[in-house]
Amino acid sequence: MTRYLLKRVGQTLIIVVLVSFCTFMLVNLMPKDPVYALFGSDISQEEYDAAFHNMGLDKPLLYRYFLWAKDFITGNFGTSYRYHLPVTELIGQKVGITLYLSVLSTLISFPLGMLLGVITAVKRGKWQDTVLTLMANLTASLPGFVIAIVLLYVFCIKLKVLPSTGFTFPWQDFGKHIRQLILPLFCLSLGGIAGICRQTRSSMLEAIRQDYVRTARSKGLKENYIIKTHVLRNGLIPIITMIGGRLAHMIGGSVFIENVFSIPGMGTLMVQAVNDVDVPVMQACVMLSALVISLAYLVTDFLYVAVDPRISLQ
Repeated sequence: MTRYLLKRVGQTLIIVVLVSFCTFMLVNLMPKDPVYALFGSDISQEEYDAAFHNMGLDKPLLYRYFLWAKDFITGNFGTSYRYHLPVTELIGQKVGITLYLSVLSTLISFPLGMLLGVITAVKRGKWQDTVLTLMANLTASLPGFVIAIVLLYVFCIKLKVLPSTGFTFPWQDFGKHIRQLILPLFCLSLGGIAGICRQTRSSMLEAIRQDYVRTARSKGLKENYIIKTHVLRNGLIPIITMIGGRLAHMIGGSVFIENVFSIPGMGTLMVQAVNDVDVPVMQACVMLSALVISLAYLVTDFLYVAVDPRISLQ
């Protein structure tokens, strides 16, 4: 167990280092000049040279990477070019909103998607299976931001029954929080429900054909007991694998959803940082996303053991 844990942590660290290097190089090789992006193109050459030096852009690229990596390890993400605030303080104001939406969406997507997947598998070939599978395939094929724009137009612009922008935490104003949360949470959860439903159906149908299910039926066990105890539990492994991938999709998808609904989260901050060529903020956002996703995959490995005792972390 300890050996496996150390091995997985080591692999995670290697991935994080590679992501940090690639991110730093790609961000710093962007064609847009961060000095002009910050101060405009009408500054004098003396002002440009001073800003270029103060931002550390006159140092070699590899040297700047090692300086940034050393600061990142100690929790110093630098100072935002645009806001002139520590990046940790800036992200601290935004990350809670994105994680809140991601966790809520995951808690909704997995139970509901698994329930619909079980229904489609048990009712295979019947109208329930046909309708739910068609809806899942249709939903999975539509980008989240397209659904968000359509819902925004219908419910916010035409019907005017829901707010179109903003985010309020529940302890600030619960009623306003619920009204602002409905559309973004629906858009973030819909794709996950569809994907999990399809994966659950596939895993369930594969498990139903196994010999141990036929043996359980020959013993006279009730069908509901067989589904819950044997089929569903053995079909959970591929579904658990989706947890890490789903969280990655949540963090990436929040970039579009947060911008459509003007939610002040990490997604909106990342888009603003790209537009402003705010290099420290871009690097920190990508690295934090990589860390969260890596930890999610690490936790997924340990969930395998809880679901299937045949799997050993040795």
